[in-house]
Amino acid sequence: MRPRITHPKAAVTTRATAVLAAGCTGLLLVLTGCGSPSAADAPPSAASGSGSGAKNGDTPPKAQSLAGTARVPVPRGAGSRVPYDFNGDGHRDLVIDDLVKAPEDSHGDDAGIGIVYGSEDRDRPLDPAARQLLSARANAAKSGDTLPAAFDAEAACDLDRDGFTDLIVSTDPPYNGIGAPPVPLQILFGSPQGLTGKAVTVRIPQQARFGNEWPEQPVCGDFDGDGKADLAVTASAGQVTFLHGPFTRTGAPRSAELLPDGGPYLYAPEPRADADGDGYDDLVAAARPHAPGRPGKGTLLLGSAKGPARPGGTYAFAAEKLPRAPLNATGTTRTALLDHGDYDADKKPDTVVRTYRGERQDLIALYAAGTTDRPVLTFSTALFLP
Repeated sequence: MRPRITHPKAAVTTRATAVLAAGCTGLLLVLTGCGSPSAADAPPSAASGSGSGAKNGDTPPKAQSLAGTARVPVPRGAGSRVPYDFNGDGHRDLVIDDLVKAPEDSHGDDAGIGIVYGSEDRDRPLDPAARQLLSARANAAKSGDTLPAAFDAEAACDLDRDGFTDLIVSTDPPYNGIGAPPVPLQILFGSPQGLTGKAVTVRIPQQARFGNEWPEQPVCGDFDGDGKADLAVTASAGQVTFLHGPFTRTGAPRSAELLPDGGPYLYAPEPRADADGDGYDDLVAAARPHAPGRPGKGTLLLGSAKGPARPGGTYAFAAEKLPRAPLNATGTTRTALLDHGDYDADKKPDTVVRTYRGERQDLIALYAAGTTDRPVLTFSTALFLP
């Protein structure tokens, strides 16, 4: 059996890039709160009131409540070097996994991957109206004649060096249990319109594979210091598959090789990929899953001209006290870190968190750098419901 990829919702106890559910089940764009707890039982088309759901009764400045607002086109970009900029307009975008489920579909499949695009408005640097929903049916590559059921965001970087960030996703291709399993990783390339079209499967040459474990846990980084984004992926027996960039549009790396001393889980150091400041991005191999913002330990693999192959000793992920999105909900809620990144172009890392309860209530909040009391904006992943 292939082990399940660890997703953002589980990230509160393992690793993540997002979590589940909808706190206000209307087509919300920007919320100050989620009204009463019973709002989660309203139909997806129900409008949401502005409410008073800000943390400790405070209303975030400049926040708005817009229900039923139509989706707007993704802004066209010409390419940039900004991380997580899928449409190349110079503004950082947000990736969200494990989207909310509608009340009548609480046992259904995940809707897919949500993308919220960045905005030139520094007071509201994410625009939830400019959004895309990526799904296996619409965007995944087939394995033979079979479309995958799983389609989960894993990492993002500009693999083909065209100025548009690309998204690496994990899938679940069919496998009969004989020999090496197929590669479950796919690349969805960025463009002036954002992430569109069909993904391609990552091509891992046979000499860069080892054993019969699934190649997973992709981590982006310029590990060999040549200015081009590479990928590190797990291999059996604790080895690392090192895929040198740039990649072709067919998913093939420039070259590939096996490196020793990896682990079943791979991560980038936090908060900087180049942990020792020598010009090469580094890699952390861990024996257990790690949730962003939570304490954890691993082994540092230092980047070099040959990739992340130099031993760097024990690495400790620092614990972080996270602000909580102002979700109005009865019962236990949890908060996960979605991202630290510069969304308002002030060269300081902002914080995006997701507070959720179960699979039907959530709120995402963006906090400007250095603040934890009042979010710049909030929205629920309910906005991705049809």
